Amino acid sequence: MQKGIIGKKIGMTQIFDEKGNVVPVTVIEAGPCVVVQKKTVENDGYEAVQFGFGDVTPKHVNKPQQGHFAKADVAAKRTLREFRFDDCSALNLGDIVKADTFAVGDHVDVVGISKGKGYAGAIKRWNHSRLKETHGSGPVARHAGSLGACSSPSRVFKGMKAAGHLGVERVTVQNQAIVKIDVENNLIAIKGAIPGPRGGIVVVSDSVKA
Repeated sequence: MQKGIIGKKIGMTQIFDEKGNVVPVTVIEAGPCVVVQKKTVENDGYEAVQFGFGDVTPKHVNKPQQGHFAKADVAAKRTLREFRFDDCSALNLGDIVKADTFAVGDHVDVVGISKGKGYAGAIKRWNHSRLKETHGSGPVARHAGSLGACSSPSRVFKGMKAAGHLGVERVTVQNQAIVKIDVENNLIAIKGAIPGPRGGIVVVSDSVKA
């Protein structure tokens, strides 16, 4: 059965495995999530379930969303995400999904929003090489250099890798192993670094569209 959950990045730490090796992990508060909506082929053209995560004061939810939550008879949630499982029959409105839906050793994909890094140059943003700082390169060692727009075509093509805004974009880390699960506190430890700032929302799934 396919699995998925919404969570919040707590931060990074390290744990020791049974052989005494240090394993860097990212700790995620995974759920609890509630099933807010089920989509069917008959009504929507595809099968999916919508999870809600994080309580929010009802007055901070607009009226269309209030009706959406009332229809499912669940409390208002701060974050909603949709998971396209091949088989959604095991989930019904109001069902609670917790961290124990996963097991140690599962490999998952994690989707998050990267940290904002502000306005960055071409070297930091695109990993460009810099010029030598000797033999006349002057004060332009970290500049982007010529963009190649001569008299023809007299313009810079779209998509040119240049300086600009870096970060705050959707990032997916694939095939990461779950190292430890704390069912009581709904925490899962995933090996390696997971995108996003501390406290950022992430989606954990076993390679499903979310």
